[in-house]
Amino acid sequence: MPITHLIYGQASDVGMLRENNQDSILSLSLMSRSADQRPNSGLFIVADGAGGHNDGEKASALAISVFAAQVMSQIYLPFLADDDDRTPIIEVMGAAAQKVNEEVVKKVPDSATTLTAVTVIGGLAYVAHVGDSRCYLITQSGAEQITTDHSLVQRLIELGQITEAEALDHQQRNILYRVIGQSETVEVDIFTRRLPPDSRLLLCCDGLWNYLSSEEIGEIVMSYETPQEACDKLVELANELGGSDNISVIVVKMPGS
Repeated sequence: MPITHLIYGQASDVGMLRENNQDSILSLSLMSRSADQRPNSGLFIVADGAGGHNDGEKASALAISVFAAQVMSQIYLPFLADDDDRTPIIEVMGAAAQKVNEEVVKKVPDSATTLTAVTVIGGLAYVAHVGDSRCYLITQSGAEQITTDHSLVQRLIELGQITEAEALDHQQRNILYRVIGQSETVEVDIFTRRLPPDSRLLLCCDGLWNYLSSEEIGEIVMSYETPQEACDKLVELANELGGSDNISVIVVKMPGS
């Protein structure tokens, strides 16, 4: 019998070398069965903080709480109330990311954080992205990275100055040119993707993708029955391969056809 609702798993680990975990993750799912026939929906966020002492973890925690509050008040509450005068979801996502940036600049000024957030409504994903945390769309055909890293090495790849293989060991591979909390305003990548039946979404920080290729991530996710098992295995492998950074991952399984 096909699954008719979203299933998700999440895991976050300090890694093998770090003393504290500066990542923050959040997963919410809304499933209803009523005459209103509202589609399944969910909100999934990964934020990877940066900053001295505890500033990074404060920035990432603030990021997920502010973003989630904006989405709940401007998307889900009007959605549940059948409010016809709703702001388009894509506009809410962009404004929510700007609100996050304002709050981080004001409350944790010596820090920064990435932000990759996905609102799922039925078979559509609405994505807001800043930094180098990633979102992948995974099907039986493989894993596709649907976000673009806002990093120096990615820019050099796009300019044809280095190859993807060279980027893996580049001295400046961790330098970001766009991040939450860096300036008064931030440019946010906002887009939608259709989600095929039985596909998976994976959100993660660089502590995972620095160790595992897109192909490896896709194979692991599709080989486990539940998203939680896949998350736990991915974290385990990243630690076995070095675990030099915090490792955070969310896997969301879409309903089958």
